[in-house]
Formats: sequence, structure tokens, C-alpha cells
Amino acid sequence: MRAMRTFCRTLLPVLLSALPVLVQAQDFTYTTNDGTITITGYTGPGGAVTIPDRIPDTTDGLPVTSIGDYAFYRCTSLTNVTIPNSVTSIGDLAFSGCTSLTSLTIPSGVTSIGYAAFDSCTELTRVAIPGTVTNWVVFFAGFGPPLSLAFENCTNLTDVSIGDGVPFIAASAFLGCTALRSVAIPSSVASIMLCAFRGCSSLTNVSIPNGVTSIEEEAFAGCVGLNSVTIPNSVTIIWAGAFSGCTNLTNMTIPNSVTRTLGVPLWSTLGGFEGCTSLTNVTIGNGVTSVGPSAFQDCTSLTGVYFQGNAPSLGSSVFDGATNAIVHYLPGTTGWDTVFGGLPTTWWFLPNPLILPNGPGFGIQTDRFGFIISWATNVPVVVEACTSLVTPTWSSISTNTLSSGSSYFSDPQWTNYPARLYRLRSP
Repeated sequence: MRAMRTFCRTLLPVLLSALPVLVQAQDFTYTTNDGTITITGYTGPGGAVTIPDRIPDTTDGLPVTSIGDYAFYRCTSLTNVTIPNSVTSIGDLAFSGCTSLTSLTIPSGVTSIGYAAFDSCTELTRVAIPGTVTNWVVFFAGFGPPLSLAFENCTNLTDVSIGDGVPFIAASAFLGCTALRSVAIPSSVASIMLCAFRGCSSLTNVSIPNGVTSIEEEAFAGCVGLNSVTIPNSVTIIWAGAFSGCTNLTNMTIPNSVTRTLGVPLWSTLGGFEGCTSLTNVTIGNGVTSVGPSAFQDCTSLTGVYFQGNAPSLGSSVFDGATNAIVHYLPGTTGWDTVFGGLPTTWWFLPNPLILPNGPGFGIQTDRFGFIISWATNVPVVVEACTSLVTPTWSSISTNTLSSGSSYFSDPQWTNYPARLYRLRSP
């Protein structure tokens, strides 16, 4: 009998290291796999819980590297949790429904946050996501969009910081976080995915860093407290519904880098700024070639839409409900008529003359360098040139009278210089 007990004690660690076997240590259930531990459940009384970095009763004290799916699911007595630095992944619904959880530290080293991992942790107030997180696990049911729901309905979450290194904000990651006031987005983020901050009604301003290239569908939809948004020149597309229903947003500038404003909708039927009832002025950069359906529908306070480039193509119902708006365009740009999208048009005269950085005549031509000067009708504009900005010596090379608010300038001498820089001034 003694020999049998000794044999079992010797065999058990071997089996645990070879196959995932569910066992228990203190208040945790766990499995072993390839020399590591996954916490699969919690059976303790709750309160403040520290997850160990190693399980001492395993061979050599194996490291805890993963919080498994459903491990603390609906553990309503859990008030705060300390996750060890050894953990690299947090599983699906791992802490979902922990309605008393107020404090949480996600350690650097975590690379994956599971689907709905902290969904409905309604007492959680702050969270810091380390820059090591490169994977937000999503659920895809075969219909509708893939969703992360990592912090969905954390209704007392007020502050979120996201570490430099995180490549994107996952779809619906903070959906319905109605108390969220501020979020720090690092420059490593390239995409703010669909519904990422949808319904974050306490969010008042967002600074989107240079590096973000895409703001996806309904990313900030229903953020009714949002009154200020800065979109950087790195953004190339703003998808349908991105800012729809942001009823406190008053002004918006879409940078020249954006080529498709409110592009073809995939899951959303909303326009990019549909229902932004306080929006009064919009400036649209010269790179925009198309404006999607219902983009500014029901923007009932809209008075001015300012286009910096040629007339883009329009989807249906772009300005429906914006009955007091006027479209302004720069002299020298093309494709405009007296009415655009059902709105009257007029020239947009800037305080200073402007070189239009677009059009077929811009830049190097066969025998010259050329560009359109835009400003005001029947006024002269002097073009000056120099060869270096280090020690600039500007010289006048042309005086142009702007008939109809614009004039085309060309310089056949530009090839005679190692570099040629231009500026404009009034006489």
C-alpha cells in the first residue's frame, strides 16, 4: 500500500506536465499545459484577490501565464484583483459580470485581452491597458460585425489610458461606458475600430494622435457630450456613422489626408455626422473625393460647409435637413455649380492668397512648374521665389491678376535652380 502511494505521488506531476488536467490549489482551479498554468476558476470568498504568479504544489512551481475563459465569470463578491506579471493572456469573459470589481491592474506583458473579458464590471472606475496588448479577441457569429466588448457597459469607468504599442482600439471595446470622461490614445494606434467608443455619453473631447489612419463605423456614435475632436493628417478614411448623434459637436475639420469621407458603410446605415444637431461649420480637406450617403443629414444647425478642393462625388441625402447651410469653395477649384447637394454655393475668400496643391496643372509639367493661385477677384498677387529656407533671399518673379478669383502661375525657369521655393504676397 505504501509503494502504491509513492508511485501515485511520482506519477501525478508527470501527468500534469503532459496533459491539461483540471486540479485545485487553495481558491483556484487550474490546468497545466506545456509547463505553464492557466487559471480556470475561482472558488474563494471574494474581496481583494491576488492571483499567484506560480502554483507551489506543482512540479517546480509552474508559472501562471493565462487567466482562462470564464475564470472569474460573475464573481460578484470580487472587489479588486492583482494579476501577476507572469500572465500574458486574459481569456474570454474572464471577469465578465464582476459587478463589485473596483480596482484592476493589467500588467505589462499581457498581449491578449479576450472577448468581453471585463464586460459589465459596473463598479470599475479606471483602467490602464499596457502597450504590450497587441490582440483584442473578437467574437464573430457569422452575421454582423466582429465584436470585442472588452469593457462593454463598464458604466462607472471614468478614465482609460492606453499604452504606446497597442496597434488598434478594438471593435466595441468601450461600448456603453457612459461615465468615461477621458481617454489617452497613443500614436501607435492605427485604427479606431467600429463602435469602439459608441455611447460614451460623458466623453467631452478626444485628441486622435498622428498615426491613426482609419476611424471606423460608429466609432464615436452617440457620444452626446463630445464637443471637440482633433483629426490628424494621418487619417485617410472616416467611415459611415463615425460621429453620428454627437449632438454637442459644433465644428469639424477633416484634414487633407482624408480621401474618402464617410466611406462605403459595411454594418452602419448612418451617415458620418448624421444627427449632429449642434454642428455649425465643417471644413473638408482637398483630398476628399467622395462623401458618403447621409453624411450630414439632420445637422439642423449647419450654416457653412467649406471645401478646400475640387467638388467631390456625393451619396444620397448628404445634406438633408441642413436647410440653412451654404457650400463655400475656393476660386480655381473645379466641379462646382450654383447648387451642390441641394445647397447654394458661393466663393470662399480667404484672408490671404493661397497656392492650391491640387489639379492637373499643379507641380512639374513638361516645360514648367505650375500652380493655381486662389484668393479674390481682380486683385494682384506677387509670386516670390528663393532657393533655400536656411538663408532665404526672396525675389519677385511674377505679378498675377486674379480674374474670377484665381490665376494660373507657371515658372519655365525652375530647372535652372537646384531647388525652387515659392510664396505669395499682395503688392
